[in-house]
Amino acid sequence: MGIIWLLAGCRSASNIADASQRPECVKNYNLQQDYFPYKTTIKLAQGFKVSYHQNYKVITVSSPWRDAKEQFQYVLVQCGTPPPKNYPDAQVITVPVRSIAIMSTTHLGHLRVLGLMDKLVAMSTPKLVYDGKLQAELQQKKIVEIGSNQNIQVEKLLSLAPDLITTYGVGNPNTDAHPKLQAAGLKVGINAEYMESKPLGQAEWIKFTALFFNAEAKADREFDQTSDRYSKLAALTKNIRQRPTAFMGSNFSGGWYVAGGDSFAAQYLKDAGAEYVWKDRPGRGSLPMSFEKVFDRSIKGEYWLNGSQKWQSINDITQADSRYQKLAAFQSRKIFNNNARVNSKGGNDYWENGTIKPDEVLADLVKIFHPQLLPNHKFIYYQQLR
Repeated sequence: MGIIWLLAGCRSASNIADASQRPECVKNYNLQQDYFPYKTTIKLAQGFKVSYHQNYKVITVSSPWRDAKEQFQYVLVQCGTPPPKNYPDAQVITVPVRSIAIMSTTHLGHLRVLGLMDKLVAMSTPKLVYDGKLQAELQQKKIVEIGSNQNIQVEKLLSLAPDLITTYGVGNPNTDAHPKLQAAGLKVGINAEYMESKPLGQAEWIKFTALFFNAEAKADREFDQTSDRYSKLAALTKNIRQRPTAFMGSNFSGGWYVAGGDSFAAQYLKDAGAEYVWKDRPGRGSLPMSFEKVFDRSIKGEYWLNGSQKWQSINDITQADSRYQKLAAFQSRKIFNNNARVNSKGGNDYWENGTIKPDEVLADLVKIFHPQLLPNHKFIYYQQLR
């Protein structure tokens, strides 16, 4: 089962459900009381699930990374109530957690939408935060920078003692941070949103974060609204017969990473009314292929998306590799990059807000492939390279 953490929590002044207020632990424990009257349901995400009990809830992360042979389980116990007896060796912390450190800007989006930014005490590379106003707020609040991956600064985290650290893993002990953090006795939650096969499944991981704060009601409202908007956009292209072909990515360090036909990236193209040239390649993740193999299949592709994040113009592409000029999408200039909102330090809002607002991303893509369907939409995350 991997590592099992036992997480105990606190009760808010209302009904334990509002972590934005100062939490108060249960003073008179009642064995018969349900301390989690509001319960969320995981609808589309496949990588985690939750079950509720009288005074604790259990989160299971079943697919932390590609080909994972272990899964992670977290038991969240209401503060002021006893932990279940069948977890004698588990660590106990309070929920709703009162402080959090994050190791991905996508987790930052969760906190912002849930209204929990005041709980953030540390993060990896805060300079990559896109939003300028938020940058200033982070500096004013003196959010501590804690490094990343194997360069994570454990000593700083130990001094801060956050109730929770959310991170991600790829299954490589040489790069993953969670083994080092866990060895130091810190509490770590593996967020595996990137493993989801659907954009809405990825967005639903906001509920994973919310569970640690007893903020499920807020997460449900936000996700349901996003899901409704996304579904209406996808319905616009459902019966379209003329679907332009599209491919993604670019050559990087000798390999062209190709997203599988079961990936959330491929699902985006399908929902936007495009035909992904690698839709027959199984898998949810991305695998490196030779330039020649990808080039041969993509040469007639009508649209080219998500190339190098450094590309801002056609000239950047030709300087990177002259062979790109033979691609049909290059010749027709149907090249779109998801880097329209990037700050001077490299922070990209696509990875900050785009993952929790897939409806906005989909609107951009529908506008690219079928502009007549959304004549008034203005690009948010995408731009056409010229």
